[in-house]
Order: sequence, then structure tokens, then C-alpha cells
Amino acid sequence: MRTSRSVVIGVDSSTQSTKAVAVDTATGGLLAVGRAPHTVTGTGGARESDPEEWWTALATAVRAAVRDAGIPATAVTGIAVAGQQHGLVALGADGRALRPALLWNDTRSAPEAAALAAGLGGPKSWLERTGSVPVASMTAAKWQWLREHEPAHAAATTGVRLPHDYLTERLTGHAVTDPGDASGTCWYGHGGGAGRDSYDPEILDLLSLDPALLPAVAPSGATRVGTLTAAAAEALGLPRTVVVAAGTGDNMAAAVGLGLGGAGLLDHPVVSLGTSGTVFAATRTRPADPGLAGFAATDGTYLPLGCTLNCTLAVDRFAALLGLDREDAAPGADAGVVVLPYLDGERTPDLPHAAGLVTGLRHTTDPRAILGAAYEGAAFTVLHALDGLLAACGLDLTDSAVRDRPLRLIGGGARGRTWTDTVRRLSGRPLVVPAAEELVALGAAALAGGAVTGEDPVALAHAWGTGAGELLPPLARSTETWDRIAGVLTAASPGLLR
Repeated sequence: MRTSRSVVIGVDSSTQSTKAVAVDTATGGLLAVGRAPHTVTGTGGARESDPEEWWTALATAVRAAVRDAGIPATAVTGIAVAGQQHGLVALGADGRALRPALLWNDTRSAPEAAALAAGLGGPKSWLERTGSVPVASMTAAKWQWLREHEPAHAAATTGVRLPHDYLTERLTGHAVTDPGDASGTCWYGHGGGAGRDSYDPEILDLLSLDPALLPAVAPSGATRVGTLTAAAAEALGLPRTVVVAAGTGDNMAAAVGLGLGGAGLLDHPVVSLGTSGTVFAATRTRPADPGLAGFAATDGTYLPLGCTLNCTLAVDRFAALLGLDREDAAPGADAGVVVLPYLDGERTPDLPHAAGLVTGLRHTTDPRAILGAAYEGAAFTVLHALDGLLAACGLDLTDSAVRDRPLRLIGGGARGRTWTDTVRRLSGRPLVVPAAEELVALGAAALAGGAVTGEDPVALAHAWGTGAGELLPPLARSTETWDRIAGVLTAASPGLLR
């Protein structure tokens, strides 16, 4: 008979905020969610945040989750952090950030990314070594940007961390990362090349990056790396005995929360509609597509991922410009309107300097059709990346078993009627919309549970049922809308978009 409850905390430190979930380790029951906001600054291509604010937000969110769960702090046995990927945190001699972190959607490093991609034997060599070709979002390009634009900061750097690494180190005092988040740096090799499953020494030489500045790589995101330091325990209001898992990147944690991985679902695609749009799947096939990020999952499988920069935030901006509610949309292509909503440049396709494009307007155009076209343009971009993802997993796109496999739709957009309808119309696929809303944090909680119990975190999440949800039947695929948008994109590139 259980005499006490074991609770684990999963932390999602995202671009805009921190969420912390308190989860019953035995049942997966969600007891409470704590939240705290972040500040993002920058104009033009710059996007930066103060890492100290992430730490304050983490402590605030964890305290709120424990309080609202109505449990004693002694019930908490484990914690893990999932963080926004790719961000560059440059530490000084005091262990604190020398400057604000460069975030994943900071596009100032596009020239450095292009120069790096041309080096080291070109894109094919990068794919063989790291699974990805450098683009502006990758950490390697950001480090190169820092070296070239702020050499004093680069010279003073005593440690280079990803956002989740930084927070895990604040929790434990140990500099550690995991294969999943490390695979988003473009200096970690996994599954091939000279730097197989380690930092690639030739790439580090190219970047003039001392490997001593980098964290150790734990075997998985569920690896136990320590317990809370005295300072962290005081900040979070938790006992020092709380076990800390290595944690991972946000996309890898979402995959765990959905039950994707070696102990769960393989080759099942996920579409995430948030500030960015992402598509990913856990697979045993090592990807080699320059249009995808060839990430590692946190459990030893692969997690190829396509990412677009413009998704829900861009569509909401169109709604605001038009003076409409986000749900006041009508199909745009039906009115001949096409919108490529590349307001922040674009990552997939690789158009870092692009601006938004609207075409097909008439005096009679209904503003609701323009908003609907913004939805369609954003959804098209994400779903186009999905086709490349499935091919990279070694799947035959003409096979009905692949073509009709449900999409798991997650992120804030998954809660919107217009988003789900648009994805169904453009994909022609059934959708599974998980009931759980905090899948990144729940995945992090499963990593914490794995560190505490020794169980496989994917199997644990599957047992918790965090990926279960409503099945929406497919709608007839609107090939006319798809072809219209594809035609505009082809005609506009590169003249109007670069």
C-alpha cells in the first residue's frame, strides 16, 4: 500500500514563458501548472532574452505548481527542464551570462550560417557529420556571429550553454546536456561522421570553440545528473534531495510527452502550431535532408524536424492588422488570395531575409479571406516540410498506410477551430489532438520520472496516456489551394522574398 505520494516536476522554458507541471509519478495525473512570463527584446532580426529572467521564472513557476497542487514540498522527488532549442548562452567567469542570450529565432547570423555551410566540404559533409546544415537558427551560427560582431564577449566566454543546459546547471551545479538538445548546435555529431555521438573536433576547430567550454553530454535526457544545490533548493522551495534529470530540448520533450520513441511510436508524424511551426517524428532512420534538422531524440532514436518561423504569431498579426478576431477567417484561395506570411524571415524554406507577401487582392476582396489566406500560407509551409520529413524517415509518400496515418496536432494552434480546419483541408489527413495542453512540460516530467524510477521515459509517458486525444476524421484535400500557394512561392522566389 502506498504511504506517500511521489511527485515529479516538468519544466518547459519556452521563448515567451516558463510552465512547470506537477505530476503524480505513479499515475501521470496532472496536479497543477505554474506559469511565469519571459521578456524577448530586439528589432529587425535580433531576438534576445536575459537568462537570469529564465531562472527567476523557473523558480516562480515551480513554486506556483507545488502550491496549487496542494502537496508538501517533500513529496517532490524529481525535476527536469526542457528548453527552447538553439539559443546561445555565453557564460562569464562568475557563471552568469555575459550578455543576453541569442534566441533560436534571431536571424542576424544568417551570413555566418551561409559561410559555415559552404565550409567543411559543403552541405553534404555537414549532413554526414551532424545531420543538419547550418542555418541562422543553429547555435554554431550564433557563436560565429558573436565571434565576428562581439569579439570581446567571445574572448571572455568561459562556458557555452543552450537554454536548458543553463537552467540544469543552475539546479545542480553540473554542466551537462543531452544528445537531443546537443544535436541542435551543429557541432555535435550523431550517427555518422568524425564526431559520431560526440562533439565534432573539426567543427569546433572551424568555430575556434574550445571543447572545454561545452557541457558534458549525458547518455539521455532521463539520466540522473545530481540533486538540487542549496541555492537552487532555497529558490524553488524544495528539498535538496530532489533528483535532477539531464533534460532536453523542447521538441524532444514534446516527443516524449506524446509517447514517441524506441519504447513507443515510431514514424508517426507530429505537427506543432506555435510561435514557430514544426513537424517531427521519432524514427530509427538517420535523416539526411538539407531542408530538415537531423536531430537526435533524447532516447537514442532520431528526431528529424522541419521548422518554420512564421505560424500562429504571424497569423495573429494579420488578424490584428485587419481588425479581425483570429477565428473570423474565410478560405483565402477560394477568393484568389494567397498570403506567404514570412514576417520574421523564414527558416523552411531557407529565406532568412524574406518579408510577408500578399497577392490576388481585388476591390471586392473580403478581409476575412486575407486572414484565411494567412492561415493557409502558414499551414502550407508547415505541411510542405512534413512531406520532406516523411521521406527522410524512409517512408513512401504514395503508400496509403503512410498517406492516411493521422497527424498528431499540438501547440496553441491545435486549440483553434480555424487552424485545425485549415490543416485538415490542406493535408487530407485525420488528426489526433491530444487532450493534454502542456506536452513539453509533461515530457520533461516523464524524464524526471525516469531519473527517479529508472523506467524508460517514453514508456512511462505512454503509460500515463499524455498523448491520448480526440481523433478528427479527414476532410477532402484541397489540392487547388495547395497548388495555388505553391505556384506563388515558386514565382516569388527569389525576386520578391529575398
